[in-house]
Formats: sequence, C-alpha cells, structure tokens
Amino acid sequence: MNKVMKEIISTLAYLLGVLCLTWLVITFVGQRTAVDGSSMEPMLSDGDNLIVDKITYRFRDPQRFDIIVFPFQYKENTFYIKRIIGLPGETVQIDELGNIYIDGEVLEENYGREIIQADTVGIAINPIVLGEDEYFVMGDNRNNSSDSRMEIVGNINREDIIGRAWVRIWPLNKFGILKHQ
Repeated sequence: MNKVMKEIISTLAYLLGVLCLTWLVITFVGQRTAVDGSSMEPMLSDGDNLIVDKITYRFRDPQRFDIIVFPFQYKENTFYIKRIIGLPGETVQIDELGNIYIDGEVLEENYGREIIQADTVGIAINPIVLGEDEYFVMGDNRNNSSDSRMEIVGNINREDIIGRAWVRIWPLNKFGILKHQ
C-alpha cells in the first residue's frame, strides 16, 4: 500500500508541475489565438492560428508596423489583431484621399490592402494626438477593419497590449514567422 501511495503522490506532483508550467507559459511567454475575420488581409486570413509573443514587450516598447493583439473593451473574450501605425506622443491624421499623416508627414508604408476610402477615415479625419502610452492601430484591409479610426476601438493603451503576433501555425502551408517591419 505504501508503494501505491508514493506512486499516486508522485503522479499528482508531476501533473501539478505540468499545470504550473503550462500556466506560466500561457501567462508570461506566449499563447495561441485564431484570426476571426478579414481585417488583416492579405497578411493574415480568417481562420489562421497564431502564437502570440508575450515576452518581447517586457524588454522593449512596441514599434511601428508591429502586429499586436489586444482585448476589445466591449466584448469579453474578444481580441483584436491590428498593426501599429501611430506611436506615443505622435499626431495621426488621415485625409479624404486616404493618406496617413504622422506629425504632418505622409506615412511611407505598404501594408494597406487598398487606398482608404473617404467613408472609412472615421475620427482620424481630425488630428488624433496620442498620449504617452497610447498607440494608433489599423487593420491591413483598411476598408474592412474596425480599428483606431472608430470611436468604439480608439487608441490602444500600452497596458492593454497582450503581445505581438509571432508565428502562424495554421494553415500548415503558411506556417512561419510573421514579418512585422
């Protein structure tokens, strides 16, 4: 009986260790998330599964063009995946022709799927001054994305960023590290 009890205790200790390690990895290192929708096309597609890197931003600040994951504030267990366009302290504005301005200079980027239509400029038609811990984010599918141009999403606080999209793990034919810059 003593040998059986030791085996049970040993197995329980092993399982507890595995659970603790899993919790630590999910909380501090990375987690899987799925893309729901087309707002990041062509970079990410509906149904893609990603690993989110939760470590990098513990050692450095998010950078322009990083693809980040953050919670949607009005629906529990809903996360958005968007690209950082504006950094803390910058002023972001989008004109009626779809040009994105950062501090009055046209942003040179090639991530937008198409030219931003006048009816999707949203609140960014007026200059948006970002606070010292705020980021302006947009989906790559500019005319089909709920992002910082919409009041319901707005600017993203640094503390709300879960991490950056790191690796696409599904579908297998697109497996690989994501290009951010």
